[in-house]
Amino acid sequence: MSVSESISGKYGPLLSLQELAEILHRSPDGLRIALRGEQAYAKKLNSTKVKIGRRIYFSTPAIARLISDEFLGGVVNEAS
Repeated sequence: MSVSESISGKYGPLLSLQELAEILHRSPDGLRIALRGEQAYAKKLNSTKVKIGRRIYFSTPAIARLISDEFLGGVVNEAS
């Protein structure tokens, strides 16, 4: 199962800030503060934002790609 399938299966197509914080093992407040910064990872995460009304969500497939590329080096085990 790929990272995208795993995350999409549990959370659906969009992630709330709380769900993204859970995936990244961060507190929601800590993640909110980090996203205001100018670090490279904050810019990458912010590029996946989707605004619906006043609510902010993050694209699950885009987050899965970031996790795969950054933490797994782009190599995903498709055999399992």
